[in-house]
Amino acid sequence: MSQHLSEQEVIRREKLAKIQASGIDAYPAALYPVSHYSVDIKSAFSEETKEQFAQVCVAGRIMSINDKGKVFFIKIQDSKGIIQLYVKRDEICPEEDKSFWENVVKHGLDLGDIIGSTGYVFVTKTGETSIHAQTITLLTKSLKPLPIVKRDEEGNVYDEVTDPEFRYRQRYVDLIINPQVKDVFVKRTQLINTIRQFLNEQGALEVDTPVLQSIPGGAAARPFITHHNALDIPLYLRIANELYLKRLIVGGFDWVYEFSRNFRNEGMDRTHNPEFTVLEWYTAYKDYEWMMETTEQLFEKIALTLHDTTDVPMGNHILSFKAPFKRISIFGAIKENTGIDISEMDEAALRQVCQQLRISVPDNIGKGKLIDEIFGATSEHTYIQPTFIIDYPVEMSPLTKKHRNKPGLVERFELMINGKEVANAYSELNDPIDQRERFEEQLALMQRGDDEAMFIDHDFLRALEYGMPPTSGIGIGIDRLCMMLTNQVSIQDVLLFPQMRPEKTD
Repeated sequence: MSQHLSEQEVIRREKLAKIQASGIDAYPAALYPVSHYSVDIKSAFSEETKEQFAQVCVAGRIMSINDKGKVFFIKIQDSKGIIQLYVKRDEICPEEDKSFWENVVKHGLDLGDIIGSTGYVFVTKTGETSIHAQTITLLTKSLKPLPIVKRDEEGNVYDEVTDPEFRYRQRYVDLIINPQVKDVFVKRTQLINTIRQFLNEQGALEVDTPVLQSIPGGAAARPFITHHNALDIPLYLRIANELYLKRLIVGGFDWVYEFSRNFRNEGMDRTHNPEFTVLEWYTAYKDYEWMMETTEQLFEKIALTLHDTTDVPMGNHILSFKAPFKRISIFGAIKENTGIDISEMDEAALRQVCQQLRISVPDNIGKGKLIDEIFGATSEHTYIQPTFIIDYPVEMSPLTKKHRNKPGLVERFELMINGKEVANAYSELNDPIDQRERFEEQLALMQRGDDEAMFIDHDFLRALEYGMPPTSGIGIGIDRLCMMLTNQVSIQDVLLFPQMRPEKTD
């Protein structure tokens, strides 16, 4: 990328040269012994505790400088918040030599520079808890100016940077100037840790399975393809880890889970990123009814951990994660929203319904995909509160056990929240003969031109032939779940570095 320096960038480089010429390293490698953080100081300091703050060492990025001549008020932002430094020339440079003050503090510092300071905590005449600086150390000279965001004493924000192109591409700047963004990612980590704790306490085992796969199995999706030079074979970035986790159930584990980084070579929008995180777990001797109850317990626990309540704001709605959740069959959902009963329709009739509802569908998809298109266009978006959509037709679910009581259906559910699928679960198909037939049906769809149809995984079929116990499995979209629990409308807002189009260059 070519570099054209702005006037401010030129000035900062000139300041850097002068600082270095004075014998000061603007990027020192030495350890800096931070002892306190902004928020901790502000919350704990008082007249009774001031002795505990008689000597502190802090570090952070300069967010404002107020030059009063021989006194500077500098606000620095650390990883927890912002605190003010009271910097007096004759205390920073008590001897006759004032060159450090002139070269660094007065004429060398800019917004965005990272400095350290030692001193003692006090309260200014205006009532602001601050640090009376006794030393200032330049730790990093910033060569690019930060976008200026102003905040008044009442907390009002002016000139806020909201351009998503800038924020997502330069997330490091976004985190600096919009510190509230950091809270989303703190909650994301809390969410993952809560899930991990829940599963570990239940006796589940966390495992790792391959990202590079010879067969892209476990879902209906278009994969990314790469090439292994040493073996001279094509490999696929995984679209799901399902078939490997099931192999472990065959091998004798009762409950396994993995936070899986998956990749699908498909469209990008506010709820889709080509690289995303899914939690999958598989439990022997369980079914989808047990899985629904366990999922309710988990989601309720997550909401309570992150918000201390099961009522969570999302846009104009309040989502209730209090168990139990509503349950409705996919055919019932479509009928509820369209008045049309499609439960007995064949492919031709389904195409007529699509035409009637003005749903455009390709010619090369089969019955399962047609039902999926109808549900997606007419029903999915209507389920705001957590709702289990259950009992799917067999054509939509090539890895799912047939329903024990309802011919033509399978024991599957999808959990809808705020109009989007967040989880997908089955009573897993463990009949190897039935599984082979369904893979062959997928192969026929692939030959018709459906590039999201499943490949046949012969090794997985061989594993099933050794015998997999009755098993229930689930996949939970971590990114979408995080959106629901942090009140974010775009998946890019819960990914630290979302996929972007290549940046334009001159």
